[in-house]
Amino acid sequence: MKTSKSFLPLYVTNFFGTLNDNFLKTLAGLTVIGWLPDERAKSLAMGVTAGALVLPFILCSPLADRLTAVWAKRRIVRLAKWAELPIMGVAIAGFMSHSPWLVITSVLLMGLQSSLYSPAKYALVRDIGGESRISTGMGGMEGVSFLGVLLGTIVGGFVPDIEARYLEMHQVELHLAPACFIAFAVLGLVASYTVRAEEELNRSLHAINPVRYIRRAYRMAGRYEGLNAVVFTLSVFWWGAAMLQMGLLVFGKSEAGLGLDSTHTGFLLCGAAVGIVAGQIAAGFVDRKRYLLGATLVTGWIASALLALLYFAPLSPNVFGAVLGVLAFDLGFFKLPFDAEIQKVVKGPKLNTMLAYFNQVSFLFMLAASGCYALVSWLFGPRAFLLLLAVAFFAAPVAFAASYRKVLLCTGRWIFARRYRVEVDGLKSVAEDKPLLVLPNHPAMVDPMLVGAEFWKTPLRPLSDESFFHTGIVAPHVLKTLGAVAVPDLRKHRTAKGATIARGLGDIVKTTLAEGGNVIFYPSGHIQTEPEREDIGTRQLAYNICGDLPDGVRVIGVRTRGLWGSIWSRKGRKTSPSFVPTFIKSVFLWFFWSPFVPRRRVTMHVEDMTDRVKEWSRGTRLEFNAKLNEWYNDKPQTNADGPSLTLGQDKEGASVSAAQSAEV
Repeated sequence: MKTSKSFLPLYVTNFFGTLNDNFLKTLAGLTVIGWLPDERAKSLAMGVTAGALVLPFILCSPLADRLTAVWAKRRIVRLAKWAELPIMGVAIAGFMSHSPWLVITSVLLMGLQSSLYSPAKYALVRDIGGESRISTGMGGMEGVSFLGVLLGTIVGGFVPDIEARYLEMHQVELHLAPACFIAFAVLGLVASYTVRAEEELNRSLHAINPVRYIRRAYRMAGRYEGLNAVVFTLSVFWWGAAMLQMGLLVFGKSEAGLGLDSTHTGFLLCGAAVGIVAGQIAAGFVDRKRYLLGATLVTGWIASALLALLYFAPLSPNVFGAVLGVLAFDLGFFKLPFDAEIQKVVKGPKLNTMLAYFNQVSFLFMLAASGCYALVSWLFGPRAFLLLLAVAFFAAPVAFAASYRKVLLCTGRWIFARRYRVEVDGLKSVAEDKPLLVLPNHPAMVDPMLVGAEFWKTPLRPLSDESFFHTGIVAPHVLKTLGAVAVPDLRKHRTAKGATIARGLGDIVKTTLAEGGNVIFYPSGHIQTEPEREDIGTRQLAYNICGDLPDGVRVIGVRTRGLWGSIWSRKGRKTSPSFVPTFIKSVFLWFFWSPFVPRRRVTMHVEDMTDRVKEWSRGTRLEFNAKLNEWYNDKPQTNADGPSLTLGQDKEGASVSAAQSAEV
């Protein structure tokens, strides 16, 4: 059994490595742009400098993974720290000779060195602390990394001004930057020899071709629900952070921007780094009690609004810095739940592979940030990056929510709570450790969304009309995220073919349940045609499945009332409402009318009906459907498991009638 050792030597090694990386990058950015003649050349050099640091992570991550299977991880770390010394020599030569391309070459070499030992240093977390302390170790590594970024940015901002003032006062150059380069490299090297770990051998040899490597990791991540969506959205954060850092270095010192000196520009960058760290710390406390990943749409849109304010409003440097601090704090709230979700979703040895995959993807996005920044600055000026970031943080949360089932339903729950006062009873009686077959009634087209929102913690696979899989772009994507199964319209197949289709659907449902999955479908197959009256008719799917339930499956009935009269219902119509026009109308009413009228009151009774449906299925199909109709059309009963759960809050004792509520 492994004995846990101290993380401190590894933390110190990581700290000085990150410190030197960011000191070199910041100093290069602030100094090199001063050697160039015009704004376009400065923006281009900034993009190339940032790209030089991240490009090796994209190309060399597979090779770095291979090295951990050939050499001991501590040996890799020590060799990398030895290599840092000659790299710093190249950097010193570049600054002494005022050569932009020599400085950029040193940044490229530093990125190569960092990329080759990054997997080894993160894999040492498990070797030092064991399985039980992975989260603690990873959290500490993230903390010291941000501290290194922060101090590297501060020192990188101070050094050019200190050297300039010393030269002005004493007419002698002060070589403070070279001393810092060597000191940070030596301290990191010394710390690497104090790392102690019982290393777990890595015998897996992956392809070193970066394209093949990332494709393989992408397929592996696809086995975990929503993991690719988490990785790519978190990479958008790093894309934005990289662009923000590049943009502020140029915009802060530009006469067309804030007109700050190197020191105050460094303070501006440090304020942003502190804000992100503070936001992450605060989010860590909130995330323990709330599903903060479900608030991605809110935190992302707040960031988008603040970035738009920075772009459009003529702000003084102090006000700009204050708004930037609030933005950074919000971005910390945006980032933390994504980091935590990777740890929660992936267990065991595959966690290291997924972290390496995320590392490669995030640096790919950071490289793209260099190109995006250089392009938009070249075409539209040094301020344009703020508008591009505003658009990105508006769109990315929407794409993420539509791609991750749990977040999609949690976001929908919040949206519906602004319009519907949903009262749920009996939800506590639902077994969370058993496969579930959920059978709701169908009063309106909106109730599947309301039921799904209430069961947002439980992955339910719905059956959906095949027409929705071919309606527009959004609906098919959302149905794919929910894992929906296309159901042919049996009214178009009133032949032997229809019976064959029904039997095929039954087999799909039974297989899903037998494998431990959860399924939700509507026995009637259509929305109600009369007020609060369900009519299953001669449908046979529920009867066939309940008569042959796999072992351990629980059947959950859901009876929803209060949606008759909604624009989603058939009140006053001969056919079901068309989805797209009704959706557009409901969005318009949600924004401009719903805030000023009482919410529609909807009741939802949830009940475990397993024993009853098994008994009913012993009779004929028509008898089974009649019993189920009787239950759906019965008056709702209060469950004995406690007070109702509500979506949102309202005044106590308030009763909202259909006439008072908006038809949404």
